[in-house]
Amino acid sequence: MKFKLFVLVLILQASLVKSQNMDINLLNKFNPNNGAENPAWKFVSNNAIYISAATPLTLMAIGLANHDQKLKQVAFNTGVALVGNTAITMIMKNSIQRQRPFVTWGDKIMLQGNTSPTDYSFPSGHTSTAFSVATSVSMAYPKWYVIAPSFAFAGATAYSRMYRGAHYPTDVLCGMLVGSGSAYLTNKLQKMMFRKRLSRQARVAALAQAELN
Repeated sequence: MKFKLFVLVLILQASLVKSQNMDINLLNKFNPNNGAENPAWKFVSNNAIYISAATPLTLMAIGLANHDQKLKQVAFNTGVALVGNTAITMIMKNSIQRQRPFVTWGDKIMLQGNTSPTDYSFPSGHTSTAFSVATSVSMAYPKWYVIAPSFAFAGATAYSRMYRGAHYPTDVLCGMLVGSGSAYLTNKLQKMMFRKRLSRQARVAALAQAELN
């Protein structure tokens, strides 16, 4: 039994090493490793969090100004998804504690720009945040002119984090899943609560009608 467990551990370690090597080899294709920073990717990387956080606030302001109940609900759902996404991302970062690629592979990966992230690498918080907002808005308004720019920005955010050398491809991939998943679950939960509220209101109305009769 001990021998089988030992063999299993060796296989898992070998798999992790192989996966890590594939991760760094793929990242090498995205990271220029020359110290220069493309202004476009710098802008996306530096502002993704701010733009994503401002989205539900902007939607809420417009909804309030125009008395648009749906837009206000979309803003609320997007904000809730962002909070949930942030919590999940931070828990995973501090539980897994994966070092940034420019820290572990300083001889191969160079961090682009002057600002250096100090938190852990897995998953990518910028990516999860951008995909959370993109998914929330796209589920509420499933039109190409909403979906295309939303996910284009989210995808650009994901790429910019690898370009900078701040994240491995697997960090970014997990960020996509966490962000999209948090938005999807928030949307489904809101719909379930809405149906329960309608059902409760219908029961109250039926009881009131029965009393009148």
